[in-house]
Amino acid sequence: MDEAEEVIFGSVSTLLRKTGVSPQDISIVVTNCSLHNPTPSYASMIVNHFKLREDCKAVHLGGMGCSASLIACKLASDLLRLRPKQYALVVSTENISLNWYTGNDKPMLVTNCLFRLGCAAMLLSNKPSDRSRSKYELLHLIRTHRAADDKAYRCAYQQEDSEGNLGIALSKDLMGVAAGAASTNLAILAPYILPYSELLHYVFTLLCRRLLGMKIKQHQPDFKLAVNHFVLHAGGRAVIDEVQKSLRLTDYLTEPSRCTLQRWGNTSASCLWYVMAYLEAKRRVKAGDKVLMLGLGSGFKCNSAVWLALSDAGTNKDNPWLDCIHRYPVLNTLCSGGHRGKPL
Repeated sequence: MDEAEEVIFGSVSTLLRKTGVSPQDISIVVTNCSLHNPTPSYASMIVNHFKLREDCKAVHLGGMGCSASLIACKLASDLLRLRPKQYALVVSTENISLNWYTGNDKPMLVTNCLFRLGCAAMLLSNKPSDRSRSKYELLHLIRTHRAADDKAYRCAYQQEDSEGNLGIALSKDLMGVAAGAASTNLAILAPYILPYSELLHYVFTLLCRRLLGMKIKQHQPDFKLAVNHFVLHAGGRAVIDEVQKSLRLTDYLTEPSRCTLQRWGNTSASCLWYVMAYLEAKRRVKAGDKVLMLGLGSGFKCNSAVWLALSDAGTNKDNPWLDCIHRYPVLNTLCSGGHRGKPL
């Protein structure tokens, strides 16, 4: 609980100070943490600590895996559609101390090497007056879930080993499942963001193969034509490699995710925001740029979001990369990191 309160209260306090928003102005709170779900919930902890108003809609999401932050953003966005001119607070974290695996099963020891503590707090608004001071606008958010498939359901699974030690087992099917889930999700997203030329090219090759029996290679849409920056889940080197290969991304475009993995490790649901913070620290995001977030998590789930930058990104004093960004990218930044994450 000390670990959770430190990062949650710290990140929310920083967010409120930066935005100048009073706790009494927040009407929606959505928190997520997969493996630590105390009673009262994280959402109630925030309501109590910051003394939010009594009609605040507070929701906690548990067991949703590393892609839970975008699920929380989607829920907050849906709630905002029903309540005009409101603020929604989204907080994503994962608890490490409670879930440290103490056994000797190799597939379950992997999580000890990858996961680290982190937290991110985001403020969503549907007030027209806030547009001029907002960082990003949410354009699209797509969710896909493949739990009906047994391999997908079991590839990241909490269980006990033969000695009764609780942990998360990662199967050898994980990479293939992740690639398949990402492909399914992006196929749904593609019509919303890709230029017509890419869509027509894809349909043309599909018809030639299926109707005319032509032995030609199926065209793979190029998302780089629609998106300027890619924020990929830093779940591990193999995960990033698989997504890079699937989307035909350059090393430059995957650099933020690899550097995040090396510096902060896999901070679960919050890691997407550490990747975004890297882009901001490098001042790569300019007004009008589109950023694609791709979250992968147990279930198996893949969630994607497209954000439109409303202003040029600048480094602020609360950016967790501020004291080390000059050292990145590190040559061959491929290994998982081992530093405790700063609240974002």
